[in-house]
Amino acid sequence: MYQLLNDLSIIEVSSFVASPTAGLYCAQMGAEVIRVDYKAGGLDYDRYMLTREGRSLSWENLNRAKKSVALDLRSGEGRELCVELAARTGQCITNLPEKSFLSHSAMKAAQPERAPDMTSVRIMGWHDGRQAMDFTVNAASGYPLMTGPEDWDMATAPPVNQVLPAWDFITGAYCAFALLAALRHRDATGEGSEVRVPLGDVAIGTVANSGMMAEMLYRGSDRERLGNAIWGAFGRDFRSKDGVRFMVAALTPKQWDGLVEAFDLAGPIGELETELEVDFSAGDRPRFENRHRLFELFQTAALSRDWAELEARMASHGCTFERYRTAHEAANDPVLVADNPLFGPSPANPSGFEYPAARSFANLPGRAPDDPAPAPFLGQHSEEVLAEKLGLSSGAIGKLVDAGTVALSDKDTIYHR
Repeated sequence: MYQLLNDLSIIEVSSFVASPTAGLYCAQMGAEVIRVDYKAGGLDYDRYMLTREGRSLSWENLNRAKKSVALDLRSGEGRELCVELAARTGQCITNLPEKSFLSHSAMKAAQPERAPDMTSVRIMGWHDGRQAMDFTVNAASGYPLMTGPEDWDMATAPPVNQVLPAWDFITGAYCAFALLAALRHRDATGEGSEVRVPLGDVAIGTVANSGMMAEMLYRGSDRERLGNAIWGAFGRDFRSKDGVRFMVAALTPKQWDGLVEAFDLAGPIGELETELEVDFSAGDRPRFENRHRLFELFQTAALSRDWAELEARMASHGCTFERYRTAHEAANDPVLVADNPLFGPSPANPSGFEYPAARSFANLPGRAPDDPAPAPFLGQHSEEVLAEKLGLSSGAIGKLVDAGTVALSDKDTIYHR
């Protein structure tokens, strides 16, 4: 964590991935992010995978460094408290529907004196109000029908979904950016903003920004499947003599020259250039258009050496490459995790399970980042936040707790599932 936003408080009312990610990134930069949930936990509170005690590892990692308030959001009084918290704080991140109790207009009405500068970021499904989630917008994007083996028939082969909910994470990052942009505008003008970010628009907009939409319209057809090859450049997975699979990429002249030297292919590639009347050093196009002949040369060369030798040669020639790892191998890799300053010591996680925790992805030279903070227990900060933000007395909060409107920390609750 870096204390760049320590003067900023944000109410987050969310679930699943995109909205909690937006709050997480703000918290990692020092913002006070107060997540408000239903008193028994939001929709993602027991999201798989769970520890033996019933704690969600997904929830624990998406909510690091936040505070937690637990309210009965099914009751009128609980909802009023949530709206009042957002209105008093002045900025809110949510993925609740606009027509829910936490509408932008409801937040403005709850605190008339703050109404002009109320700022909210709301994650939606599609721009027209239809529901969506990462895997459904991905189906609409076209990408799943471009992945898979190269020899699969475009008309009959099945789609291949990506495992990572990438659109959720991109949307979360964009929402954090959009919130800070709206707050900068408010600082300059005094004017608040309602910002709506449809997950579907993030997906289809990214397709457009990448140039792929223009490509489809220009070519008048779909792009062919490429297997593990890189579109428009030289790159693919190869296998060493001892069976190690690895990925290489050459998008620059230096990267290409390094690979040719590392694989000792200057002679064979020169002969292929003469045969095809091309110059592979001229750029991506000749290498991509003749990729199958080049892949054959590189794979033959890779099968003549064990991985240790290939790795050393590619490293010495400044190549861009990486060995394929399983997710379990990656989690235990010293270069990726143990020796990486991104990760800090395990905080006191609600699950009780100790493991490396990620700091902010941004690195500020000359500034030492704080160690990663734990996620809260559900309701851990209910009393503190209601007292500080709404000015409620301990007696008033006690009555709300007794009535079941407010819940306190579930630290001592064990959910054996």
